[in-house]
Amino acid sequence: MFILSNTNFLCFNLLFLSLQSQSSPTTTTWRRVPSNPNSSASSSLCYKHRSHCVNGDSISLDRRKIEEMDAVDAAAKLRSKFFSLLSSRRSAKVPLEVKPAKPVKEPLYQGTPPPKSSEVMESCPKADIPNFKQLLNEENLCLTTEEGEQGHLPVLILSMKESTLSKRPAIVFLHSTNKCKEWVRPLLEAYASRGYVAVAIDSRYHGERAKTRTTYADALVSSWKNGDTMPFIFDTVWDLVKLADYLTARDDIDHSKIGITGESLGGMHAWFAAFLETRYSVVVPIIGIQGFRWAVDNDKWQARVDSIRSVFEGAEDPRCPMAGLDVTISKTCRAYEKANCADNFKVIAEAGIGHEMTSSMVKEASNWFDKYLKS
Repeated sequence: MFILSNTNFLCFNLLFLSLQSQSSPTTTTWRRVPSNPNSSASSSLCYKHRSHCVNGDSISLDRRKIEEMDAVDAAAKLRSKFFSLLSSRRSAKVPLEVKPAKPVKEPLYQGTPPPKSSEVMESCPKADIPNFKQLLNEENLCLTTEEGEQGHLPVLILSMKESTLSKRPAIVFLHSTNKCKEWVRPLLEAYASRGYVAVAIDSRYHGERAKTRTTYADALVSSWKNGDTMPFIFDTVWDLVKLADYLTARDDIDHSKIGITGESLGGMHAWFAAFLETRYSVVVPIIGIQGFRWAVDNDKWQARVDSIRSVFEGAEDPRCPMAGLDVTISKTCRAYEKANCADNFKVIAEAGIGHEMTSSMVKEASNWFDKYLKS
């Protein structure tokens, strides 16, 4: 699945991805072209192939290259269907608007309130910069992604002030269930100190898009009963497509080096968005990867459902069990091997921690982003 979007993939019991184009043999070239100039960049990607000619003779392709072509074509079709599904659930298309917003002084956390600070996030590598707070640039924005109240996307961006404009890599950070963009601020500050443009959003029915401590749970129940929204994953993926439109319009961002990561629910958002939106070039889903079909077939879906009520305790991760990852991992490995880039896929599983993000995960993610976005 992931190689079909030309992606390098790193996986914890969590999964890391980085999207990088692979060079093809001189006999073939690949290019992405818009199939519809009026549609979103991510939805309009199709792949065309042409073979080179030498002295008028067309060079034939071997079977492996044909298989790669078929895989890329299949991915483009699946991506197009996915985008069509997301588009069909929008009440109306609206232009992307960007408005200034105010900083959030008292973030809204739903469910059980989290601790005031996170040692795990604080463990992220951070550059030692004198007067860091004074040199930090903070932007609070609101993007319009569709009609309606939930179509207002709150965005927090941190970066270091610069005397001259330069293009920097950017990373989008996605929070877990019941939290908000302010929760990941330690990560934003750490990455900003190292030269990144660090971006966070509130996912659907979270943070500034919530009114009570049960807004998200209420939205899930409403969706189950009425089928009118997709608050669990797909609606936020739509927002992330629109966010990519905004980020690639900024002059201070290297548009070829935009990463995305998230924890738990945010990891799933990152995973789906990375497949659909190829402008995210490095992707790191943390404790957010699971074979949903496997969970149903093997009667392991209960903990995922329980996650909207309470946290399930245990040494194994009940929401992302390793057995359910085996199918995803094996298919991804084969795809990367076929694409001759097996080294771009990595799996790291930590035993006995349950559904928790650890300091080692944060540091591994940091190293992975630096490897592919800072080189």
